[in-house]
Amino acid sequence: MSEITNSGWDVLDRAHQALRSTVAGVPAGAWRRPTPCAEWNVAQVLQHAAGDQLAYASAITGAPGPDFDPFAPSGALDRAPADLLDPALAASAAAWATIAPDAAQAPVPLPPHSLPPWLGSGAAALDAAVHAWDIAVATGQESPLTGALARDLLIVAKEIVEPLRQYGAYAPAIEAEDTGDVTALLHYLGRDPHWTA
Repeated sequence: MSEITNSGWDVLDRAHQALRSTVAGVPAGAWRRPTPCAEWNVAQVLQHAAGDQLAYASAITGAPGPDFDPFAPSGALDRAPADLLDPALAASAAAWATIAPDAAQAPVPLPPHSLPPWLGSGAAALDAAVHAWDIAVATGQESPLTGALARDLLIVAKEIVEPLRQYGAYAPAIEAEDTGDVTALLHYLGRDPHWTA
């Protein structure tokens, strides 16, 4: 049976594809490179991103979440990157596929632990897409964030990010004149669009 890659939530499916294709494009020797997540290298960002998607799946289904702390990733890849990421994305997609568009709320792993489904699936998408960007810029790839995806994610970010900053999930917003949708999203999340190692 093939893994589920379509959750039925468009923004989430586009974000998952961005993360999947970016991870597939990482050169073999690049896993220890620094990333915009100052404490973590590329392998650690991958582990964190995969763990977060499993946490979203677990919140919905009650199935076990990641068997490691996504906020303390080891950076030691004990399997092929796709073997770590693909099951996590499939679990997340399958879980979100069970949430009806007209459901009042969906369980999520972040405070307040329940959100309207469009926003909960958007939160999972924001996590996947932004970490795809982190990995891409760290490994010399083109940004996986399109203007359309960034616009959709900024709507989500403005609904959920402020309370999460106190937990260190996002840096303070960068005050700057925005020159496009991708830059506006990255600035809001406290990321420098021109980051280099």
